[in-house]
Amino acid sequence: MQIVFAIGVIILGYILGSIPFGLLIVKIRTGKDIRDVESGRTGGTNAMRAAGFWAGIFTAIMDVLKGAVAVWIAQAIIPENHLTHVLAAIGAIIGHNYSIFLPEQDEDGKFVRLRGGAGGAPTVGGALGLWAPSVFIIVTLGALTFFSVGIASIVTMSVALFALIIFLVRAYLGLAPWADVLYGVVALVLLVWALRPNIQKLLAGNERVIKYSLYGKIKERREQVQTK
Repeated sequence: MQIVFAIGVIILGYILGSIPFGLLIVKIRTGKDIRDVESGRTGGTNAMRAAGFWAGIFTAIMDVLKGAVAVWIAQAIIPENHLTHVLAAIGAIIGHNYSIFLPEQDEDGKFVRLRGGAGGAPTVGGALGLWAPSVFIIVTLGALTFFSVGIASIVTMSVALFALIIFLVRAYLGLAPWADVLYGVVALVLLVWALRPNIQKLLAGNERVIKYSLYGKIKERREQVQTK
């Protein structure tokens, strides 16, 4: 019976992760379909591009909660099975990236893929659910990365890396189960996989840089010097 409950909470985590808050918020605020804007992803970064700062922030908060709530529900239903808590969080990330509610079809009406985000926010949420103080570390380091590097895709991947490092240190010190390290590894793999197009742009030097970041300022000054 516990296996049935475990499978159920993992599926529930996936369904929670699948809720496309970015699409809903942008649609309500502007009438636009976020899938037609820039990257086409449903996360907070693209919601900000489509509908402004507060739409992006609200989307990010709701996406964080998807990961956290998935863990909290798993903890309430199966408190003694920590691996299930981890898998529920992973399910939320997968749901966010490949939402069951956002199937894409080709011109012939054939299924092509499931749309979604890149997984950064639900990754933070899953970490929050597994060990609440981690969110303060991840958000702080993520903000420092954002304002120094200024590249959204790097920031998104970095949150999974920070979560992995936090859980690795805690597990090594005997403060947390090694299953949490599994969470960090899988989350990082999922985010890197989702951001493959952005990684290609990074390698080609074409990825968007936020102009008010440290690197953005340096790049802007360099370009001004080159045009003189």
